[in-house]
Amino acid sequence: MSPKTSTHVMKGIIEMKLNKSKKDPEVYYYHNTKKEKLWCFRHRYYDSLGKRREKSKQGFKTENEAYRALLSIRTTILNGDTKQVENSNLTVSEWLDIWYETHQNDWEISTLAHRKRTINLHMKPLLGKYKLATLDKATYIRVFINALLEKLSPSTVQLYHQLFKIAINSAVDSEILPRNRFTKVTIPKKREQTKNFLTAEELSSFLLAAKESESITIYTLLMLLAFTGFRKGEAHGLKWKDVNFKFKTITVERTRDIDGIRTPKTKKSYRTILVDDDLINQLKNYRKWCKEVKLSCGIQYNEDDLVFINKSNATPIFTNSINGRIKKICDALEINEISPHGLRHTHATISIGNKTPVNVIADRLGNTPQMIYNVYGHSFEELEQESVAAFSESLRATGGGFGGGF
Repeated sequence: MSPKTSTHVMKGIIEMKLNKSKKDPEVYYYHNTKKEKLWCFRHRYYDSLGKRREKSKQGFKTENEAYRALLSIRTTILNGDTKQVENSNLTVSEWLDIWYETHQNDWEISTLAHRKRTINLHMKPLLGKYKLATLDKATYIRVFINALLEKLSPSTVQLYHQLFKIAINSAVDSEILPRNRFTKVTIPKKREQTKNFLTAEELSSFLLAAKESESITIYTLLMLLAFTGFRKGEAHGLKWKDVNFKFKTITVERTRDIDGIRTPKTKKSYRTILVDDDLINQLKNYRKWCKEVKLSCGIQYNEDDLVFINKSNATPIFTNSINGRIKKICDALEINEISPHGLRHTHATISIGNKTPVNVIADRLGNTPQMIYNVYGHSFEELEQESVAAFSESLRATGGGFGGGF
């Protein structure tokens, strides 16, 4: 065999004959099964532990392409980034598995379940086959972001995008990637995005329709969400011992979703709020109904029971039971369709319109006053405009004239 040739086994090509190029001793040319002349490189180096390794890549159409790729590998290794070279064939799917297994003990149960679902249902099917090191922003937007926007809301896609960025940041921290190239991806908003809350008049019609068309469980749950501003999970996690009928208060001490019962979202989510007679009376009627249902099922009522139950077997209702019911009611009334969280927004916007102090609203929602300003700033702007107009109108009513200059 000529000193300028060698026989080497590379992925996809068995016993191929490599011929050294004149440009660099680690660049070779060969002929594939179709007799096409292609180029490759083979670079030997030592990893961070002093172990001898080799990095090779084939399929280049020109000598310069192979040479430039070789130089890039050499530069990366000289900079001490051997992990990037060693993991250059790592797929997105493989990295997501590594990331999940490495950090699963650091996450809350609900976070763990949510991230696992997102990885398996969205990230792996759309991005899993791509190599982590070579996935570019344009491809990411085309096959992941745009594909998700066809079936999911922009806010949901934004959440999945944020999660993917967290996974990529972890790859950067592990020195597998040099940087996160997906940080400046913008998720377009819907052009015609409706407001996720109801006016006081719409809410009144909404609850009346719910009382007439829905079960006592669904109606009571919707009324509770509207009258308290509770998150859906907080309502589903409510127990009878949390309702103080004497002092007309309700306490939030837990939340419940498809992953089970867990602690509330934040420290401020632990709270006790005052409620009015209408809600207290409805809860009294509903508790009486629950006792009768449990008795018919041979179950004894207990203060530690979850509040909202099924009529058929007295078990807690599913946490997504009201999603479709809300849509049905809104469609029947021909009003703006809202989500369950929209009842929380409704409680806040009506309270702002009634000039309830911001700190009181924040305490009821389990948020900070700053968060209330951030989320409902538009409502405060409208309130300020009304206040300015009312001030001017009150002066005109007195007959005072303040026009003109000095």
